[in-house]
Amino acid sequence: MGLHKKDLVLLQQIQAYFCVGRIYQQGSGAFQLHVESVKDLAKVLDHFEEYPLTTQKRADYELFKQAIRLMEQKEHLTETGLAKIVAIKAVLNKGLSDELKAAFPNILPVLRPVVEDPDIKDTN
Repeated sequence: MGLHKKDLVLLQQIQAYFCVGRIYQQGSGAFQLHVESVKDLAKVLDHFEEYPLTTQKRADYELFKQAIRLMEQKEHLTETGLAKIVAIKAVLNKGLSDELKAAFPNILPVLRPVVEDPDIKDTN
């Protein structure tokens, strides 16, 4: 799912701020910013470590960070490591696709982190 074309400038600003990724057009009215390399994703993770999310999205972030850390350690190249990543994916967004469920029928989803009301470091 992309952002409406009216928000293209926002995506360009995010891309310029992090100096990562490429913007792709989806159909005639939407755009997405893709950040694909683990090295570039680490830059985004560093930002959210400095400026943490303050809602339930933080749980998604913590899970995503776990998956990236597994990839940084090259665990995704092993069957066990890949299964760990699929278990994380099972609790993110729409969960596992039918194809992933068929390929990994014994996956148990990880537990979602509990997010309490954290202190906001900077109100800006």
